Amino acid sequence: MDESGLSQRPHRVRTWSKRGVTPVLQHQFNWDNLSIAAGITSWQFYFRLYEGTMGKEEVLDFVRHLNKQIDQPILLIWDRLPGHRSRLVQDYLASLEGEIVAFYLPAYAPELNPAEYIWAHLKQHELPNFCPRDLWTLSASARSALKSMQRRRTIVTACWKQASLF
Repeated sequence: MDESGLSQRPHRVRTWSKRGVTPVLQHQFNWDNLSIAAGITSWQFYFRLYEGTMGKEEVLDFVRHLNKQIDQPILLIWDRLPGHRSRLVQDYLASLEGEIVAFYLPAYAPELNPAEYIWAHLKQHELPNFCPRDLWTLSASARSALKSMQRRRTIVTACWKQASLF
């Protein structure tokens, strides 16, 4: 499981244009943002969008969502975000009596987290240079792009291979 953020400012990537014409991105300079939580299994990934930043309540909501979606015991591997280590989340995991077991990634090792590669693909290939007018447009576009990515199993496989865990 991992979290990432999207803002109304575009994620700029190199692009093509006519010779002598510099591409110009016109965007709203807003600090509003969305947070995305994703959990990846060997066959699928699950996600949820949240307005604002991720806190312990959003982490708990997403873990509950995963528990409802996946009917098998879950091995939850995540980084050391304070929301993951919060008393609220730890108490919930303890109340499940082993249904979800959590392990932490080593510090400063995002390359071991396959969900990081979902964010990279989303920002580099699905939503590059995207300039939304408002937070609702950003949310709708991100949801559409993530649902499209869910249908392509090769992306999930590539994320695990890139993380060298599968």
